[in-house]
Amino acid sequence: MRNSNKWWTFPADGEGGKTVIVTGRDDIDQFRESGKYIYRINVSWNYNSLSNGMPEDAESHLMEQITDSLLMALKKDQVAVMTGIYTGEGRRDWVFYCKNLAIFNKVFNRALEDLPTIPLLIEAEEDKDWEEYSQMKEETYVPDEEE
Repeated sequence: MRNSNKWWTFPADGEGGKTVIVTGRDDIDQFRESGKYIYRINVSWNYNSLSNGMPEDAESHLMEQITDSLLMALKKDQVAVMTGIYTGEGRRDWVFYCKNLAIFNKVFNRALEDLPTIPLLIEAEEDKDWEEYSQMKEETYVPDEEE
């Protein structure tokens, strides 16, 4: 399967009234339609936020390192696909859909082993119909200008 690198970004209103930047992945229907990626994993980091709810520069930089490391690891071993990133109101969430939770755990830990330890909350549940992704896309999708 081809790992797309098309993303959209949308400034949404968070539950606390501040902006949450939603970054969604586009052009991943082959993963969704395969029927193999049935588990949704949410990885959350509650960070010290600025007054607007966004991360400080150092944490923002670390978030990008984490994202890049995870994308690189998942490109090699397609046990999962990152579908969304939410940043704001003092929290960063990465959302993945995966085939196998145990293998995802190994790939995830290996991807982050050289980075500083941060307090992450990881939750997984079955989501065969990709309900979270569908809702995110419906509410925030911004088509590529080339379309």
